[in-house]
Amino acid sequence: MKSKTSIEKGVVITGASTGIGEAVALHLDTLGLRVFAGVRKPSDGVKLANKASQRLSPIRLDVTDAEGIMAAVAQVKEVMGDNGLAGLVNNAGIAVAAPLEFIPIEDLRRQLEVNVIGQLAVTQAFLPMLRKGQGRIVFVSSISGRVSAPFLGPYASSKFALEALSDALRRELLAWNIQVSVIQPGRIVTPIWEKSLAAADELRDRLGPNAEDYYGEALTANRARAARRRGGTPLERVAEITAHALISPRPKTRYLVGWDARLGAILAWLLPDRWLDRLIARQRGIKRG
Repeated sequence: MKSKTSIEKGVVITGASTGIGEAVALHLDTLGLRVFAGVRKPSDGVKLANKASQRLSPIRLDVTDAEGIMAAVAQVKEVMGDNGLAGLVNNAGIAVAAPLEFIPIEDLRRQLEVNVIGQLAVTQAFLPMLRKGQGRIVFVSSISGRVSAPFLGPYASSKFALEALSDALRRELLAWNIQVSVIQPGRIVTPIWEKSLAAADELRDRLGPNAEDYYGEALTANRARAARRRGGTPLERVAEITAHALISPRPKTRYLVGWDARLGAILAWLLPDRWLDRLIARQRGIKRG
């Protein structure tokens, strides 16, 4: 039986409709935490609630909607009162893939708006409650925040920015002992990549003939490579690591998740840039001129 104290510890999670966010929400629910799971559609909230206990409450939360964020804060505060929050998991994100030479600027803005600005907007809004509850902040980043691959420049740039944001925030919040951690997964069994493949196909149609002339062969090779890839680290493992960042007495500042993430980090540390460039180009079907 869960103690009253554990139930009174509230955690907010963004992007909890599917994938990592859903897995984290359900796992924290089993640990006895009071979970506020951010979803964009009510139907997603109903599906999630049906899988959990009554401790889990879906809340409408679009990280790009300032008014919606404040409404979510009010909803959480009404439940938690003076207890504050034990944690915030910034998980919501999208993946935009295209050659940087041709990506429409509005698509790049959308990538950064969701993955960076939206994360900080949510963090700013919930920080008073986190300070009151001596809570923790977790950002779900990616190995792409350490190694940038061709055609994933928009996504990787958002994750690199998230890493810098996390470092600065962790140091700024030292006076209140608010821990800030980053989760850096490699390939995860999650719907985000299926969604991103469909989005990349739609975006490719808008890039124009020059993009096809210059990058068409490499884009096709990368599309086929991504579609063939199967497996990855189970979502449950990411959820367990996120829970460690939230409740461990000594959380890490960064958690590499998956063998591919660890390998990528080691290669980025060991290899000179030019060597790493050639290795990645070969993997991605890019021919040197």
